[in-house]
Amino acid sequence: MDRIKWKSFGSLLMGVLLCSCTSATEDTLQSAPVPYEATWESLAEHEAAPDWFRDAKFGIYVHWGVLSVPAFAHDWYPRNMHLEGGFEHQHQIETYGPLDAFGYHDFVPMFQAENFDPDAWADLFQEAGAQFAGMVAEHHDGFSMWDSEVNPWNAVDKGPEKDLVGALAQAIHGRDMRYVTTFHMARNLQIYADRPDAMTDSSYFPYDPQMATSSTDPELRVLYGNIPPEQFYQHWLAKLTEVIDQYQPDLIYFDGLLGKIPESHKQRFLAHYLNSADQWGRDVVVTHKNGELPSSISVPDYEKGRMNSLTPEPWLTDETISTGSWSFTNDLTLKSAAEILHVLIDVVSKNGVLMLNLSPRADGIIPEDQQAVAREIGAWLRVHGEAIYNTRPWVQFGEGPTKLAEGGHFLPRVSYTPNDIRYTVAGDTVYAISLGWPGAEQDVLFTAFAPSNLTPSVQVEKVSLLGAADSLRWTWGENGLTVTTPTIPVDDRAVVYKIELGKL
Repeated sequence: MDRIKWKSFGSLLMGVLLCSCTSATEDTLQSAPVPYEATWESLAEHEAAPDWFRDAKFGIYVHWGVLSVPAFAHDWYPRNMHLEGGFEHQHQIETYGPLDAFGYHDFVPMFQAENFDPDAWADLFQEAGAQFAGMVAEHHDGFSMWDSEVNPWNAVDKGPEKDLVGALAQAIHGRDMRYVTTFHMARNLQIYADRPDAMTDSSYFPYDPQMATSSTDPELRVLYGNIPPEQFYQHWLAKLTEVIDQYQPDLIYFDGLLGKIPESHKQRFLAHYLNSADQWGRDVVVTHKNGELPSSISVPDYEKGRMNSLTPEPWLTDETISTGSWSFTNDLTLKSAAEILHVLIDVVSKNGVLMLNLSPRADGIIPEDQQAVAREIGAWLRVHGEAIYNTRPWVQFGEGPTKLAEGGHFLPRVSYTPNDIRYTVAGDTVYAISLGWPGAEQDVLFTAFAPSNLTPSVQVEKVSLLGAADSLRWTWGENGLTVTTPTIPVDDRAVVYKIELGKL
C-alpha cells in the first residue's frame, strides 16, 4: 500500500504512529546517558543564547504556505474568512462561494510552489546579510511544510508534493548558515467546541457546525484543530520531533500560546532537541513569548517590537518587510531598507537580534520589490557590517531625541533622525551609528564620550568613518567627542563612526 493511501486510514493509525514516535524518543532518552533530562532543573543547564546567536544579529525567514494562496487582506485570512460580518468573509463568499461548499482545505491543492527554488532563496538571504534563515514550518492553519508521517496535511502528500522545509534546510546549511524553523501551531487547537459563540483567537479556527472547521471527518478535524486536546498535544510533540530529527534546525521559534501545551510536553520537546543538538555538536536556540518557557532555557521574542533600553540578556525581535501582512497579499506595501536598518541598529545596540520576514507568493517566487529591499540591506551591511556582526552592547545603547516610550510587542513604527546615535562595541573599538546622514561638514557631538562618562584610564585614539576615503577632523574634550563630517556623503541611510580607544 503506498504512503498516501496508508495515511488515509486517518486518526486511528496516526495515533499508533504518535505512540511509536513518542515511545522511541523516550526509549532513546532512557537507554543512554544524556546531558539533559526532561525537567526544568536539568534543562536550565542549557545556554539559552550561544555565541553564534549573539554574533549573528540578523536573520531572515518567510511566512509562506497555503495561507499565501488567497493573497488577500493579511496572514489571518484563513481564520477571518470564517467570521461572518467581516470583509474577509465577504470576499471569500464573493470569490469562492459558500463556506459549506469551499472551505480553507480547498486552498490546499491550489498551493503548488511550482517556482520554489531553495538555492535562489538561500542566495538572496546571504546577499541580504542574514546569518541565519528559514521558514514557518507550520502556521496556525495546521498545514505542515515538511515530509510528515504524523500530519496528513503536509507539503509532500498534498499541495506541492515537495519537502519544502527539507529543501531549504539543505540550501541554508549548504552555505554554512544557521537554519530556522518556526512553529505557530499551538493556536490551532480548538478549545471552545462547547461554546460556539466564543470567537477568541485562542482557537485559530472557530467552532461552527455549518463549516468544515467543525467537520466530523477524521482528516479535516486534524487540519482545523478540532480534535481532543490530548491528541493535539501528542501531535504537537511528534511534529517537533520529526523536524528536529529530519532537518536539524539551529533555531526553533514559537509564536505564542504555548500556555495551551502541557508543561510535560514542553519539557520532553526541549530534552529531545537539546540532546539531539549535543549529538550534532551544535549549540541551538529556542525562543518564547510572554514567559511561556523559562528564560534560563530560551530567548524572549518581541513580535514587531523591541526593548526601549539596554538589557543584560540577549533577546529576539521578528519584524516583517511589509507595512501590514506577514504573508503575501496582492496589495502588499513595503517598508524601506532604511527603516529596517534603523530597527536593526536600534535592536543590536540594546542586546537584541532581528529576524526579518519576507512574504513569497504561493508559487514560491519572492517578489522583486522585496528582493530589492533585502539586497539594499545587504549592500549597507557589506560596508558597515563590522559595527553589527560580532559586536556587543556598549555601556549605553545610544543618545538622541527619538526614544521608545516603552518596550514590548507590537510597537508603533518610529522615524529616526541623523541626531539619533546608537552604539556597539567590539574589543577596544566603539561604533557610533548615526541613523541618517547629518549633512556635509557638520559637527556631530557624541556626549557619551565625555571623559566623565568613560573609565578614567581610557582615551580616544583614532576616529574614522566607514566607507569614507578621507580622514576625519575630530576633537575630544570635556563635553564629549566632536566629529566633523566629510564633504562627500557616505550613506543617507545610516553612517558609522569607528572610534578606537586606547589606554592612558
